[in-house]
Amino acid sequence: MSLDTLIQNLATQGSPMDALRMFLDAEQTAEAAKQIDKMRFVGYVLELGFESAKIITSDPYKLAVGGIPRGSFLIMTPVNAKGTPPHFSLLRVTGVSPTPLSNQVQQTYFELHKKSMPELDVWTQSELQWGALDCDVLGMFYAEPSDVTKLGFSGDVNNVVSAHRYKVFAPNSDLLRLIVNGMVRPMFRSQLGMLRTMECGLGGNGGLTDIPADISMRDFMGGRTAMFGKTRLGKSNVVKLIAKGMLDATKDSNSVGQLIFDINGEYANDNPQDGNKSLRSAYPDRCQVFALTPRSSTPSRPLRLNFYEQPQTTIGILGDLLNQDKQGSNYIKSFASVNLPSVEEILALGPHERVRPIRKIQLYWAVLHKAGFPADEVRLKGLGLTSKNTKHFDPGFADTLITAAGLKGSTDSLDALTRDLELVARFQRENPQHPSLISSSGKAVFDPDDRALLDFLSPSSGSGPVVLRGYIVYHAKNAGDFVKEILGLLEVGKTVILDLGNATDQIRRYFSDMLSRAVFGRQEEKFVNNELGDRFLQLYFEEAHNLFPPDTKDLTGVYARFAKEGAKFHIGMVYSTQSPSTINRDLLAQTENFFVGHLSSQDEARSLSRVQVAFDGLEPDILRAKTPGFMRMLTASHRFVIPLQAHKFEAIAG
Repeated sequence: MSLDTLIQNLATQGSPMDALRMFLDAEQTAEAAKQIDKMRFVGYVLELGFESAKIITSDPYKLAVGGIPRGSFLIMTPVNAKGTPPHFSLLRVTGVSPTPLSNQVQQTYFELHKKSMPELDVWTQSELQWGALDCDVLGMFYAEPSDVTKLGFSGDVNNVVSAHRYKVFAPNSDLLRLIVNGMVRPMFRSQLGMLRTMECGLGGNGGLTDIPADISMRDFMGGRTAMFGKTRLGKSNVVKLIAKGMLDATKDSNSVGQLIFDINGEYANDNPQDGNKSLRSAYPDRCQVFALTPRSSTPSRPLRLNFYEQPQTTIGILGDLLNQDKQGSNYIKSFASVNLPSVEEILALGPHERVRPIRKIQLYWAVLHKAGFPADEVRLKGLGLTSKNTKHFDPGFADTLITAAGLKGSTDSLDALTRDLELVARFQRENPQHPSLISSSGKAVFDPDDRALLDFLSPSSGSGPVVLRGYIVYHAKNAGDFVKEILGLLEVGKTVILDLGNATDQIRRYFSDMLSRAVFGRQEEKFVNNELGDRFLQLYFEEAHNLFPPDTKDLTGVYARFAKEGAKFHIGMVYSTQSPSTINRDLLAQTENFFVGHLSSQDEARSLSRVQVAFDGLEPDILRAKTPGFMRMLTASHRFVIPLQAHKFEAIAG
């Protein structure tokens, strides 16, 4: 062993670059023995710049390494680089390039075919088997100078010398593992799939290798992740793998809560006919499903509101639904604008201050009761919003009004309460100046919100509460406050799946908005109070173009704030859609992680590469490859795009 070789071996000892040294030693041995079939040598550099290279290669070399598909990785190393720390430049093949002899080669082929020559002589064959490939220069791998045990990567190269001073190789398995996973953070690693160099499956596995493609779940905590590609080609499968990786990474700490808006029910429910295994059935102890329409085969909690017990929230919901359904009568608009206090706010008041707020709540209850919303009256009477005699719902009217309006005075049921309030509604409409409608303090008995509720309960024309009947499906008389329940589960690291499979787009949007605002508000409050610690929340959105439209001007809404401030508040987000151009560009610009399947439009592929330059040059492969699960991956750890075949979730979750 020469002194130079000994020094180089000592320099790489314990370094990731030791894999390069052993690779080059094996190449030198195979070359000396003329064992071309064992070599990974591809060819020489013909032209070299800081961003691109042209290499010359020959058929025997390409056949020995199993072919060189477009998009595959090659490494370029200097020849006899004495005194230079071990390193290699990474190339990605982009296409076939003409050689200086291309015209002559074409002329030779023309003459051969014209003469129908069946065989080539050995000299002609030697001339024709050479060709050239264009490559992108992706950067350089080396050992960190300050700590040779750590791998370094730069997106540029430190120097470009004459092309003849370089050799090009197809990396072996050890170097491919270094290329694919060497820069991935060591924290919370998860294997997402296997490196796949091409879609073609000819010759066994074709482009599918045995090189794992890893991700670090730390890249997703507080980060933004985009899933692009046509439907049925694996986006949801990758989302499941990411959610699984997060569950596995936090199995001891429970430091990450996940909220999945499941618009097709595939994360919550198994579908054996479709070969779908749900995330819930894979992790039954750590996942909780909330279903708008419960399914017998899936344990779940109701995704329902108790409209009676959550008046401050549910009247706003009714108002939104009425507005979305374009219920435009004046008395309906007035009802939709009413604000109600919460039960907790009323109970915090003094006994004499509660009368008017309780009356508002009971007016609202009468509206719900008349619309047909079922109620647990015993439970309502136990809330403390009734008279001291808990058998009565008492609106607190003065005796003069009770007499003038002809009230019965005994409201021990919602039926009786509704009857009396309907009488009061008609009385105040027909006798607006009656003395009994003025309190002893000189104030009007009914403020504008009261009158809006009374007019809606018993309108002079129109159907009144009947217009609310279509929304009874969102109510359950025994439901708790599911928003608080979900936030509590997220706090302890549970994965909550909202099964919205049977909901309309309007209802899906409503639940997404409600819970997104609640999550953001909770995290913002914790940030202000310095309580975030090392805990995160992950949100998963499908059909993201409905939430983040490209032409939105609203930069203050909750989704825009997720994009701009989510990382600060420890909120991570995974969003899926078919096309990059349908997503707001500000969000795309803030996105760190990308998973891209097949796109069918050149405009979509260009839109992606304009936002994330790492995909520049990969558009042809993205447009052509349609194999389910064949994705192009770029995460915060990766400095260049990795092509991979994602594992099938069902195969590893059983």
